[in-house]
Amino acid sequence: MAERGRRRRILAVLLDSGDTLVDEATEIKDDRGATLRAELIPGADGMMRGLAERGYPIALVADGFTDTFRNVFAQHGLLDLFSVMAISEEVGVMKPDPRMFRTALDALGVGEADYGRVVMVGNHLGRDIKGANGLGLVSVWLHWSPRRSKVPADASEVPAHTIDTPMALLDLLDRLEAEPA
Repeated sequence: MAERGRRRRILAVLLDSGDTLVDEATEIKDDRGATLRAELIPGADGMMRGLAERGYPIALVADGFTDTFRNVFAQHGLLDLFSVMAISEEVGVMKPDPRMFRTALDALGVGEADYGRVVMVGNHLGRDIKGANGLGLVSVWLHWSPRRSKVPADASEVPAHTIDTPMALLDLLDRLEAEPA
């Protein structure tokens, strides 16, 4: 964690939802495909609360219906931890389109010059990692889901960092904060 008086290296954390926070295999959906409820993946709750306790602004950058995310995160008491939500239904595009990430970054007040000080965590190499890398964000791939490709299609999908559990993000952030700015 950053020492008092020292400028924090990481300004914000952007998070995907499905198989990054929410176990997609547990989703109960309505007729149009919006998720009514679902379970979190192990450690997601603790990671979210840990980020909030450390003072990181947290943004959701996710593809899907707005109702999905409000339903699931309210169910687990996490909705209020998000400073910002960039949801494809509202933005009008899906990841890896840069507008998804820029919507969150703009709402957080992060300028382009500081994109390299923002972490994006996701489980999908072609959406989350490619999108983050395209903007110069610090890409973190959560290697958890059995439902997604584990092999980057090309260099644009290679993550800067890989973690196996959500809680490992907190240790990674400590290491990133310790690096010289």
